[in-house]
Amino acid sequence: MKRTAQTIIALAVATLTLLASNVSAEEASAEPDAAKLAKQLSNPVSSLISVPFQLNFDDNVGPLDEGSRMTLNMQPVIPFSLSEDWNLISRTILPLVYQKDIFSGSGSQSGLGDAVQSLFFSPASPTASGWIWGIGPVLLLPTATDKLLGAKKWGAGPTAVALKQQGSWTLGFLTNHIWSFAGDSDRDNVNSTFLQPFASYTTASAWSFALQTETTYDWENKQ
Repeated sequence: MKRTAQTIIALAVATLTLLASNVSAEEASAEPDAAKLAKQLSNPVSSLISVPFQLNFDDNVGPLDEGSRMTLNMQPVIPFSLSEDWNLISRTILPLVYQKDIFSGSGSQSGLGDAVQSLFFSPASPTASGWIWGIGPVLLLPTATDKLLGAKKWGAGPTAVALKQQGSWTLGFLTNHIWSFAGDSDRDNVNSTFLQPFASYTTASAWSFALQTETTYDWENKQ
């Protein structure tokens, strides 16, 4: 079973944030300070439109562990109000990739990788015990601009997120599993599980410090 993992410590994150249309004036006036807004940004299924950017670097990539890859993930999150009790949260990951020496003699490639589209059905309010959660489908879209930057497969599966915010802390996890169902028959099938535990701490002055670990298990190419 092949596994890849990466740990990201975010001391400063470039984030474009807009209040979503389903945030009422009463909610906005009840949370006037920037620290509470920063805590909402730590919630992947909050009622805010946000566009986080995440920069990852991977070394020892490829069959011979000789390659390297740098990925800038653009992750627009857009909420939609379905009713007073339920929201639909759209979370898209669009990777811009530069990699080299992934395969012997392949040189370097740069461009757009495969997009991952998640849709979370989430209660508008936390549970009685304070948990915030969402569940729904995830799609793998073959948007890569180079054959070595993507799987050339269409995929789908389930995804879920759960978190709890207490005091200055946000603790939670996000997971999905994707199976391929169409695409280039000459390429390996996709059968992978993604796990992302995360934790963040927001100070009274609205600084946010985050730690998250991302692990992908490739069940198709077991090692």
